[in-house]
Amino acid sequence: RTELALKEIMSSGGAEDDIPQGERKTVTDFCYLLDKSKQLFNGLRDLPQYGQKQWQSYFGRTFDVYTKLWKFQQQHRQVLDNRYGLKRWQIGEIASKIGQLYYHYYLRTSETSYLNEAFSFYSAIRQRSYYSQVNKEDRPELVVKKLRYYARFIVVCLLLNKMDVVKDLVKELSDEIEDYTHRFNTEDQVEWNLVLQEVAAFIEADPVMVLNDDNTIVITSNRLAETGAPLLEQGMIVGQLSLADALIIGNCNNQVKFSELTVDMFRMLQALEREPMNLASQMNKPGMQESADKPTRRENPHKYLLYKPTFSQLYTFLAASFKELPANSVLLIYLSATGVFPTGRSDSEGPYDFGGVLTNSNRDIINGDAIHKRNQSHKEMHCLHPGDLYPFTRKPLFIIVDSSNSVAYKNFTNLFGQPLVCLLSPTAYPKALQDQSQRGSLFTLFLNNPLMAFLFVSGLSSMRRSLWEKCQEYLRKINRDIAQLLTHSRSIDQAFLQFFGDEFLRLLLTRFIFCSATMRMHKIFRETRNYPESYPQLPRDETVENPHLQKHILELASILDVRNVFLESTIDDY
Repeated sequence: RTELALKEIMSSGGAEDDIPQGERKTVTDFCYLLDKSKQLFNGLRDLPQYGQKQWQSYFGRTFDVYTKLWKFQQQHRQVLDNRYGLKRWQIGEIASKIGQLYYHYYLRTSETSYLNEAFSFYSAIRQRSYYSQVNKEDRPELVVKKLRYYARFIVVCLLLNKMDVVKDLVKELSDEIEDYTHRFNTEDQVEWNLVLQEVAAFIEADPVMVLNDDNTIVITSNRLAETGAPLLEQGMIVGQLSLADALIIGNCNNQVKFSELTVDMFRMLQALEREPMNLASQMNKPGMQESADKPTRRENPHKYLLYKPTFSQLYTFLAASFKELPANSVLLIYLSATGVFPTGRSDSEGPYDFGGVLTNSNRDIINGDAIHKRNQSHKEMHCLHPGDLYPFTRKPLFIIVDSSNSVAYKNFTNLFGQPLVCLLSPTAYPKALQDQSQRGSLFTLFLNNPLMAFLFVSGLSSMRRSLWEKCQEYLRKINRDIAQLLTHSRSIDQAFLQFFGDEFLRLLLTRFIFCSATMRMHKIFRETRNYPESYPQLPRDETVENPHLQKHILELASILDVRNVFLESTIDDY
């Protein structure tokens, strides 16, 4: 293929014999590298998506070839322009592929600094207008390459919270789609317009805006910063387990999503990551640089992001995570999914009798319904039941369920004596609360950005930056006090303390207690199903209904001038 292409290229540039040997070799080498890079890149699709070891050497080889190709076209640009007819969009394609490689490396490793690398390459394409000439060519497939580049760039910017860039890109993409559909009467017009609608809804998912004095929106990051998790006090006795692996599963009907990432998945993945290296160093206060440079910084836990997985996909990834979990490590399972309720009455109360959460069915739903109508005694097949997770409780397991049937997971049995905790969302929210479920769950918002969730339930939709920062500072104090309540409790189940040594899990636990305490004090959250629950149960009087914590919540409400939304203290008769 390369030789044929070469002959074609050379002959179009004049008599083949006139071309100096050195230039001929340059074109040959470039064609070889280009072919090799495409071959390796296409091979990435065949790699298994799970398992952390098999892919690394292949990725390494692909990176090497693309690095050589990128440097080669830079060094020999003039010869390639004259003899090969290298077009700017072809350089853009190489840069775009490198951006994709870095993005996939981030997905495989959860290391956020690779997102910055992807951003650099995608930015360069835009700044240098590599794709600008594409619209002049009468080739719709080239325009589609450009549109896909925009969609990928938007995903990376969303993950890096570069919302101002996202807005610019969305406007540019909108213009490009309009031009594309005007020039080529294609069938994919509806799909591209749907992409625009999805990203527009995704940007607007946050229910509260934080504003600067000039009314521009402040972009807040919810990744773990240096001062994020409450520090452990001297002498606190907690476990030494660390979070190594997480499955983030999104299967909610009608929730806003972009590029196989629902709002809930997006929020949870950020709650399990540290700030990217260069962002963190910029945010360091003077005098803190030295401690930040010390090699104490742990890696992010590895994550699998599963959008609407089938039961077998979910179980395969779960088994892979379980198999590769290192010693003294924790596996986290986050389920944001539609509830599946038991169909018939059951005399027993086993781990398959309470329903669970929905997994994706690739089959015809009508057939599935017909089967159930024939036999009510059968369990729902496309459902992750609590019992399905029992085999994985042989290792430390931390489960978060955000669903209308989260309470199904309250009926767990710890068979193997390993640390096991389930944090469970409310199964219903008060009707008086504006329905935000399409824009992400309130429970997950509390775990990702507790202050924003607190403002939302208090009826606030915007706030000045100075007040936001004051409240964040107060919330850090609340988190420190919750950490003390947990570690000083005499009746708390030891499983909570065994997970408390890990920063991410410590922050999730303190936010969970803050969420639960807030909802219990709120005047419109009056039914039991409005409150989060946990397995094992927390001692209420020492945690979620502790008078000291309730006083803090009222104080935070006073700072925001919304104290009237909360009860002065909780009453025990609900």
